[in-house]
Amino acid sequence: MAIYWFTGQPSHGKTTLAEILVANLKWRDRKVFHIDGDNLRALTSNQDYSKQGRLDNIIGAQKIANYLHNEGYDVVVSLVSPYRKQREEFKKHVGNKIIELYVHTEEIRERDSFKSIDYEAPLENFIDVDTTLKTPNENIKDILWLIENDTLLRLLLIE
Repeated sequence: MAIYWFTGQPSHGKTTLAEILVANLKWRDRKVFHIDGDNLRALTSNQDYSKQGRLDNIIGAQKIANYLHNEGYDVVVSLVSPYRKQREEFKKHVGNKIIELYVHTEEIRERDSFKSIDYEAPLENFIDVDTTLKTPNENIKDILWLIENDTLLRLLLIE
């Protein structure tokens, strides 16, 4: 049981990968909940994309993720979550029950105009997911292999 936190710029594949991971976890009879940034904003009516608006949105996602995880769910989160310090503080708070997945691409995507100019990529303890050359199913196969080999996962996290 874990919190899988997909982070990266808009349209780089976070939600697509998260949805495939959710389906795979459900297929394995796991209780799983998906928190997606767009859905969370619609639910809370937070359309504020300022730094404070983003921070507030992410704090809400972190609280929900932690609560659901403590209730026995695997939680899959797909959010831009641009601020490294905020992500690192959450990782310290929840400990080894979170796996950060940094999703990025070299391709130009349809929502590139929504890029977060202040996005800070992770520096340590994350899984690097480049969606430039691999299909979502190929990426998920790699991610699932790491999850299933949890001991190896902890050793392979980029530091």
